[in-house]
Amino acid sequence: MIQTKEIEAEKWDLVITGKKNLFSMQLNDIWRYRDLLFMLVKRDFVVFYKQTILGPLWFFIQPILTALVYIIVFSRIAGISTDGMPPVLFYLSGTIIWNYFADCFNSTSNTFVQNAGLFGKVYFPRMVVPLSKVISGMLKFVIQLLLFMGIYIFFLITGYELHPTMVLWYLPIMVLIMG
Repeated sequence: MIQTKEIEAEKWDLVITGKKNLFSMQLNDIWRYRDLLFMLVKRDFVVFYKQTILGPLWFFIQPILTALVYIIVFSRIAGISTDGMPPVLFYLSGTIIWNYFADCFNSTSNTFVQNAGLFGKVYFPRMVVPLSKVISGMLKFVIQLLLFMGIYIFFLITGYELHPTMVLWYLPIMVLIMG
């Protein structure tokens, strides 16, 4: 009986087996399906552009408007201090980081329910779909981070004394953890 199972398994190109433990992610499978991952990231990005009138400008407008609301409410009305940091930088940095985390959390929590039909029709590593959501969110985060860096450089040029700390070196690691 055991020999017939082995002979049957040799007839197939791909044999799907269960995980050995909780931490075996089989990253080589994700690398093999990197084209699918790229196509899903591209799909997410294009769908976002097509659903807005302003297109890619929305990546810049949304965090700026949110930061302006925070400035009006917390700095002007409530009078909360930002300890010498320009309020725009203070609230924009928090808004950008929070948007990335919330976007990753919300999009990946629904991914298996939304793509159940796709999972039932064809085999591919299931981690590709949530990973595509995280990567497309990371692209949005990088675009908004460039906006933040532009405003940061503007404040440096105008004479504000901003002192970045060594914690900035941990930013890439923290972004990966958030994703």
